[in-house]
Amino acid sequence: MRFPVFSLSSPLNPTMASGSNSLMWFRKGLRIHDNPALEYAAKGSDFLYPVFVIDPHYMEPDPNAFSPGSKLAGLNRIRFLLESLEDLDLNLKKLGSRLLVLRGEPGEVLCRCLKEWSIKKLCFEFDTEPYYRALDDKVKKYATSAGIEIFSPVSHTLFNPADIIQKNGGRPPLSYQSFVKLAGEPSWASSLVSTELSWLPSVGSLGNCAISEVPSIKELGYEETQEDDRTPFKGGESEGLRRLRESIANKEWVANFEKPKGDPSSFLKPATTVLSPYLKFGCLSSRYFYQCIQDVQRNVKRHTAPPVSLLGQLLWRDFFYTVAFSTPNFDQMKENRICKQIPWKNDEGLLGAWRDARTGFPWIDAIMVQLRKWGWMHHLARHCVACFLTRGDLFVHWEKGRDVFERLLIDSDWSINNANWLWLSCSSFFYQYNRIYSPISFGKKYDPNGNFIRHFLPILKDMPREYIYEPWTAPLSIQVKAKCIIGKDYPKPVVDHDLASKECKQMLHEAYELNKRLNGKVSEEDLKSLRRKMEEDKGLESKSKKLKQTRINLPQ
Repeated sequence: MRFPVFSLSSPLNPTMASGSNSLMWFRKGLRIHDNPALEYAAKGSDFLYPVFVIDPHYMEPDPNAFSPGSKLAGLNRIRFLLESLEDLDLNLKKLGSRLLVLRGEPGEVLCRCLKEWSIKKLCFEFDTEPYYRALDDKVKKYATSAGIEIFSPVSHTLFNPADIIQKNGGRPPLSYQSFVKLAGEPSWASSLVSTELSWLPSVGSLGNCAISEVPSIKELGYEETQEDDRTPFKGGESEGLRRLRESIANKEWVANFEKPKGDPSSFLKPATTVLSPYLKFGCLSSRYFYQCIQDVQRNVKRHTAPPVSLLGQLLWRDFFYTVAFSTPNFDQMKENRICKQIPWKNDEGLLGAWRDARTGFPWIDAIMVQLRKWGWMHHLARHCVACFLTRGDLFVHWEKGRDVFERLLIDSDWSINNANWLWLSCSSFFYQYNRIYSPISFGKKYDPNGNFIRHFLPILKDMPREYIYEPWTAPLSIQVKAKCIIGKDYPKPVVDHDLASKECKQMLHEAYELNKRLNGKVSEEDLKSLRRKMEEDKGLESKSKKLKQTRINLPQ
């Protein structure tokens, strides 16, 4: 199996020069290997301008956010991006080039550079996100009017989402099985993707464009955080390829990978590849990853298959990208045709308790601490906390949880994050709302001693194992001995899980019935009416319980 090698050889072959300048616009795809846009930009060019624009929409500090970072991204993800840019710059320099960093609204900056540098060829990787599609349209409109050639290949995913949608009659497939059947084998899979680049044209005159090196966290206006509050995962193509080599080397593990399995409490050595942030930023090519997995599978006697295999996980990624690409308002409940309309609560108190690890359920809170500190957690841990916030216990709107994940995760990906929240809230894709992750027993199954909890919630480190998942049940003498008084040093549970999960199931049942009755055309007024009915029913039930208690003379 060949891994990418970046070799510094002779500069551009003079016979290939055509007196033209090319601009390679990096956004995702922060890599040298398997980068068709970069390869095309290099061909036949005298000078190549590799550009990344610091977008204030994404990078400018937001003092009002609930954690350090910008409006859209926490500091862990911003740091991961900067490390990825530094690594890209280093790899470009090995090829006789460098990364040109500019600041400002990307559309305006790009158009200015295209003119200033007399660019004849503009190359960038196709992006499916609505924000970038709108941005790309603006830049392409200018480039076309200026007679500039545009090359924007699909290389962030295994398949072109538009091709899958066309095969399906103009609509995205809404199940994994139908997606896989439609997709088949990728068209490029029969030949090895390009992993080596031996030269790049040099950078030409920079004119009046303000160029800088990759900025530091401080230069962007952020305060440095303590090492304990930083993700242990370093950004960059070099690190992504190192992690890939490490994962692929264990052929038995790759062959037997089965996603429903794996230990969400394993943190010293995570039970997955942790390649998702490298795929998100395009530091690692999903196509190259796909071929590496296939190499392993061809050389073992038996292996797992999609949807649970490692290859199956890459197909899940493409499935979600495809649905997101062609579903208007995919990132919201309202006017999203594949999303069930549900009268979620807008409870800032419950949302804050969940977000800030104050729910009183140690398993949930420990995961949320890991999210804030590391910007990453195991997929089953994500499932637990997402279920708890929405359909399992708190019945808070999935969009609120999505926003927290979008900010704090280093691998936050618009398509995948929204798709997973739609799935885990039983708003789309998955509808078995009676299947709930227990915030007590699920973690205990993997980690009966509570080592994960003790690490991320040190206030509970001395709590005996029989109480570590339910510390509120510990006698006061035990709490005193553990130096953790529940309600003082650590919160009491924000809900009674058994009661809350029962109420959530009933609310989901009624919401589903409403959606079915109205054929999905549920108005805001319909949701308000259902919400009022639920609150009235809950009030009547509460009164009935109190009346029963009074009759049997129980203390109130």
